Amino acid sequence: MNYSEENGLNSSYTYQLSQDNNGFIWIGSDNGFFRFDGKEFKQYTKKDGLKNLDVLSCNPLSNGEIFIVPFLSDFAYLKNGKIINSDINKKLKEIIQFGQNPVAIAKKDSVFLYTRFNPKNIYIYKNGNVHNIPLLLSKEDHYIIAFDPEKNTLYSADKNGNLEVYNILTKKKTSCNIQIKEGTYVYKKDHFFACRNNGKIDIYKIENNSDFRKIQSLSIREGIHQLIFDKNNRLWVCLENGGVLYFDQPLSENVNFSSPVKLLDNFIINDILADKDNNIWFSTRNNGIYFITDKFFRNYIQLPIKNNSSYITAISSLNNNIILGYNEAKGGIFHSKNITDIILEKNRKIEHKAIFAKGNIIIFGLSRGIFRYNTITKQINSIKAFNLKNIIPYSDNSVLFCTSENLTVYNFVKNTFKEILPRERVYTALSYHKDSLFVGTFKDLYKFNTITKKRKLFLEGYYFTDLKKLKENLFVGATNLNGIIIFNKEKILKKITENDGLSTSQIKKIDVQNENIFWASTNSGLSRIEIKEKNFLINNFTQSDGLPSNVVAGCVIKKDRIFVGTSKGLGILSISKLLNQQKFINKKVTINSIIIGNKEYFNLKARLVAQNPNNEVIFNLSFPDYTSQGKINYKYKIEGLDDDWQLSSSSKIIFNSIPHGKYIFKVYGIGYNGKQSFTATEAAFEIKPKFWQTWIFRAFAALLGIFLIWLIITVYFQKKRNKKLETLYYEKKIAELELQAIKAQINPHFIYNCLNSIQFLLYKKDYPETENYLDIFSQMIRKTLYYSEKTFMPIREEVEYLSLYLNMEKLRLKDVFDYKITVSDDVNPLWKIPSLLIQPFVENAIKHGVAGLKDRKGQIDISFTYNESTLCITIEDNGVGIDNKPESILKTNSFGVKLSQKRIETFKQLFETKIILEINNLSEKLNQPGTQIKIYITPYENKSTGLHH
Repeated sequence: MNYSEENGLNSSYTYQLSQDNNGFIWIGSDNGFFRFDGKEFKQYTKKDGLKNLDVLSCNPLSNGEIFIVPFLSDFAYLKNGKIINSDINKKLKEIIQFGQNPVAIAKKDSVFLYTRFNPKNIYIYKNGNVHNIPLLLSKEDHYIIAFDPEKNTLYSADKNGNLEVYNILTKKKTSCNIQIKEGTYVYKKDHFFACRNNGKIDIYKIENNSDFRKIQSLSIREGIHQLIFDKNNRLWVCLENGGVLYFDQPLSENVNFSSPVKLLDNFIINDILADKDNNIWFSTRNNGIYFITDKFFRNYIQLPIKNNSSYITAISSLNNNIILGYNEAKGGIFHSKNITDIILEKNRKIEHKAIFAKGNIIIFGLSRGIFRYNTITKQINSIKAFNLKNIIPYSDNSVLFCTSENLTVYNFVKNTFKEILPRERVYTALSYHKDSLFVGTFKDLYKFNTITKKRKLFLEGYYFTDLKKLKENLFVGATNLNGIIIFNKEKILKKITENDGLSTSQIKKIDVQNENIFWASTNSGLSRIEIKEKNFLINNFTQSDGLPSNVVAGCVIKKDRIFVGTSKGLGILSISKLLNQQKFINKKVTINSIIIGNKEYFNLKARLVAQNPNNEVIFNLSFPDYTSQGKINYKYKIEGLDDDWQLSSSSKIIFNSIPHGKYIFKVYGIGYNGKQSFTATEAAFEIKPKFWQTWIFRAFAALLGIFLIWLIITVYFQKKRNKKLETLYYEKKIAELELQAIKAQINPHFIYNCLNSIQFLLYKKDYPETENYLDIFSQMIRKTLYYSEKTFMPIREEVEYLSLYLNMEKLRLKDVFDYKITVSDDVNPLWKIPSLLIQPFVENAIKHGVAGLKDRKGQIDISFTYNESTLCITIEDNGVGIDNKPESILKTNSFGVKLSQKRIETFKQLFETKIILEINNLSEKLNQPGTQIKIYITPYENKSTGLHH
């Protein structure tokens, strides 16, 4: 895989490669530096704060910083996504400008900087600070060949090649037991040294810091650009004229290097990195970055095939040989790790469409010609110039040629041709019964009888590229757009497409392993389909799994090995290893930053808080799974907001208008073949509500709402009550006026009666009685006038008033009756009752009851009793009674009684007092003469009137 400007790597000249703790690849270049996460390149340039665009290396530190080493000077570091240069951090200016490219060695959170020739100091950068350690080396010219930060030791050689070890802290010097010849380049890895001089490489093991013991020597014929030891202690030799030699044995005194494998022949390699997954990265001069997955690299190294880089377009097998056809008039036979080329026609670029092999015959079918090759005689014969589409096995001695002109049977034993379906563009065919074929055209699949020449449309609208038989009456077909079709002689049984798990629905070729397993070749890799009882098991394989290329022409299965023809040569893989791949990707998604509340956070341990309305949240993600080669998606959700998982191919996940609350963002990385990261990455954040969204405000608002509702209801009912009271007020006013009018009527009535009595006495010339009567009358007039102004009067005063009245009437009538007024002990004399209510009934008892008695003296009894919350006033006489009167009291024209009855009704209305008037005939009730009047007044308290009873 080559990454260049087309992929976002805006520089072709790249320098040192490194990988940080998050798995990101950092690339120094002549146009700033880059961070690669497997999908996108992020470039840092002058606009981001770089003062020098020629960046030699990026050194990841354990604290998350990236220390940037440019050409000669202008050091900087990247922290929380921001470049800190010497203008921002003045401490960086303490690192003096080097006259030559500096050496930078990172250790944990520190970087050690020095120059190779005659250094005076070694500079140490740590957490934004810089300090230096003076080097007290010899005054003669010396050259620093290595530095060990673990032991704080420099390895220095003078101009004579004498090598010594110098401790930068103790200043102690120790001589070594070897000399470094002039022109020798030295490379250190752990406790191994490699010395390169011209084409010779000597490898030493260091013992006791200063004793060098040679363990191996290598001779390289080509010019060497540089040596590199990867993290696995493998040696890479970068060549001056392009290419790199790889030695697969790790550095060890017990293992001799075998012959190296050469890669990237035409590219000059500047640096090599084996990442955490053992994928290999190459930085180049003017050709960007090259990347090889670990599985592909292992397959390539362990099964090296010479001249195996041609574009394979067809593949078949013959005994133990694998037959290859290329995108030119050339074939090949792979046997015993070697490919023997077969030149069919020189300098002709016509691709292979199909290959058939049997016995000692190989038929190479090219797009514009068919060649027959004899494996014994090595003879090549051109058969016929067909415009070939496919070659299909037909019988023991014949094959079918599917061409753009017809369908032809070729007998390769007799070398004869027979056209069976003329004037038809045929792409594939398959014999399913004697004399019966399936024939696939550009758009349909037919059933064709080779004897009768009749054909019947079987499947319409399917462009089949290949047909194979799985077992009796079960077939599988590859289509150009509709995936894989499984069918029998009658109908389609199943369609398998991308929706079912295929990497693509454009299938080129089907190769059958057994009746339940077949392989599909595509331009997006290789798919294995296993038929289960009710479903299918699909596995997809690409370059990430070791294929030389994703463009697959076909395959050959031999036991546990599968031979895959691709656009970049032949791949040989173990089927069992392919199927034993991990179900998950052993990586996590990295959250680079979170933008929340218009602020970007790089430290995810910080409290991530925003407040409405600034509630947009942006997650910047990376999933550094490089084997997926950019085919990365993200599956995410926000717990507390939505339980459904979302899928996105964008590394920037944006959420708008998140309601207030506490949330957890969870995300999985989805890589190649739909594999998921082994665990989710989580980030907690909070959207704070505005004050009016808090529960305190809501509680206050609820209480305020309740209060307002209560107030509205209260005001409403108060208004209604006021209106009712206003109505009652006016009604009472009217009733009071009526009462006053009644009282005004009572006074004249009473005075009229009294004057009649006085007139009668004067008529009789009874002047003493008249004088006495006038005295009592004057008192009565005063009290009547006084009480007529009052609405209520106490019982005590009512008794006094009644006694005065009865005495006056008794005087007038010459003692024709006696009276008695009784107040029960249960009655409070101060209780108030309606004024002048009883007098008219007493008057009626005298006038209509006892005044006319001849046979007995009259008796009037008045009593005030209290029982069960009711005041009872009784007026009882022993007069003639109701029934013995010519006109009963109920029909009397007594004006006083009528007025009293009206007053009772008015009191009821005016004071909401319950007053009941009861008139009884004692002759019926007690079998005695007389009449009984009872007035019942219900207990009631009216604060405005003072009525109590």
